Amino acid sequence: MIRFPARVPGAILALPLVLLAAACGGGDGAGEPAEGAAGAVADAGEVNVYTHRHYDTDQAQFDRFTAATGIQVNVVTASADELITRLEAEGTSSPADILVTVDAGRLYRAKERGLLQSVSSPTLDAAIPAHLRDPDGQWFGLTQRARVFVYAPDRVQPSEMSTYEDLADPKWRGRILTRSSGNIYSQSLTASVIAAHGAEAAEEWARGLAANFARPPQGGDRDQIADVAAGVADLAIVNTYYLGLLANSDTPADREAAAAVAVFFPNQAEGERGTHVNVSGAGVAAHAPNRENAIRLLEFLVSEEAQQAFAQGNYEYPVVEGVAWAPTLQEWGTFRQDMLNLARLGEFNTEAVQVMDRAGWR
Repeated sequence: MIRFPARVPGAILALPLVLLAAACGGGDGAGEPAEGAAGAVADAGEVNVYTHRHYDTDQAQFDRFTAATGIQVNVVTASADELITRLEAEGTSSPADILVTVDAGRLYRAKERGLLQSVSSPTLDAAIPAHLRDPDGQWFGLTQRARVFVYAPDRVQPSEMSTYEDLADPKWRGRILTRSSGNIYSQSLTASVIAAHGAEAAEEWARGLAANFARPPQGGDRDQIADVAAGVADLAIVNTYYLGLLANSDTPADREAAAAVAVFFPNQAEGERGTHVNVSGAGVAAHAPNRENAIRLLEFLVSEEAQQAFAQGNYEYPVVEGVAWAPTLQEWGTFRQDMLNLARLGEFNTEAVQVMDRAGWR
């Protein structure tokens, strides 16, 4: 499926309260803000969010949700592993209503540990494509990122690049950078290769890829981009939003690194599976004390206004079709994405880690 960016509308971040309120609720007035005598939104309870994300854009959406509904959003921020451990320790006494984290593999992990519950929401089902949400309704993608090749255009020609699988070819010896095998992004990419080709072929691929590393994996995606710009390697496998953040950074060195590289979307030829995508997503906690408020917040986060804010503020791809991409992403062009249901990334995660370990990808 080719995804075309919509035209950016005027007043991108204009969020009238009436629109926000309509985006938040179902029938019987569920989405209407409660008002006091002076017209202010009255106290309508709370929703407690455990989140791995740490972006100002997210807090701005929570604040707008509160302004529209009167529901106070309380936020606890920590790493995904810390939040999952905390949910397990708190058990039925947990105050958490929503878990937000990056990568479908982590969301799958939370589901498998019994930390999430199924939700039936026509709003969420209509807004989010089926492959970007859990088949059982236990988690929902809220934003997308593509895992692409970032390359040095003075050392790599677009005609040299084709697929993830091709990166195992010896022609790339000493030319590639990526994250370690301990990183969930690497694990999910490998899981997608297992889903496409089987474990045996994936291990052969991982072995060839590891043999082509310019140095042992280290650092995050921004480090890989900076090192390609500095000449350490010719190509890196990274998530798109990191490059978007660098390209629009207030730091000159970040912008210079982003300007020194170009983007290639792999697996685009006829018959190929498309570029691997992943999500930031959320699910309602298994013992959520404010379940209905949690569902209202998730529904708000897939409203056009909230999706537009994520896209423009974090350089992420919206999950809702027709929402405009950030100009930086539009400059990179459209692409065909892998339509694999992202729950499969979690299903194959353990096998992916084993494959990478046997292949010498550290």
